[in-house]
Amino acid sequence: MSIGVFMRDRATTSAVIVLAVVLGASTLLWYWLAPAPKVNDFVGPPRSAYTLTTFTLDSYDETGKPAYRLVAPRLEQRDGDDSIYINAPDYVLHSAEPGIPDWTGKSDYAWVNKPGTLMKLQGKVEMHRPAFTDTDAADMYTSEVTAWPKENRMETAEAVRAVQGPSTMTGIGMRANLDFKHLEVFNDFHGTFPPRKK
Repeated sequence: MSIGVFMRDRATTSAVIVLAVVLGASTLLWYWLAPAPKVNDFVGPPRSAYTLTTFTLDSYDETGKPAYRLVAPRLEQRDGDDSIYINAPDYVLHSAEPGIPDWTGKSDYAWVNKPGTLMKLQGKVEMHRPAFTDTDAADMYTSEVTAWPKENRMETAEAVRAVQGPSTMTGIGMRANLDFKHLEVFNDFHGTFPPRKK
């Protein structure tokens, strides 16, 4: 009996044998041509994502002085970038100068990068600094603020309204350095500065 006759008489068996040989050859070819697996260079246990509710977060500058505090009902840290996402935070930006009160504020949301050097205050943003010595209290209303809290700097491209005592400033876009009491409004500036009482 020849191989051709054998395969013809047992067609199903022959088809299974041919498919097994083709599958085995293609698997060997794939292993031979496939790229080498990536080396896992991770050292240590993975850092997992977590969620906090009703929390207080304190951050310090390089010298160990308090830089800012966040208090909020919910915080999420997500895998991958180690940044944190915060719902409805109340925050305190600590003053770098003795005798000058801290700025307090709130926003709809906030995002803080892994080292804590960059903060995005998202949605509606309100800030307040109480009066001190002969300086009136100050309030600021804006949205979508990018802040460098360890440097007490912030900026936004959105509309801003700043009120200090009887003086009012409005405009579009703002840059501020809270340590140096410097506020710059970029566009459409309008200000009201009544004379000081003698």
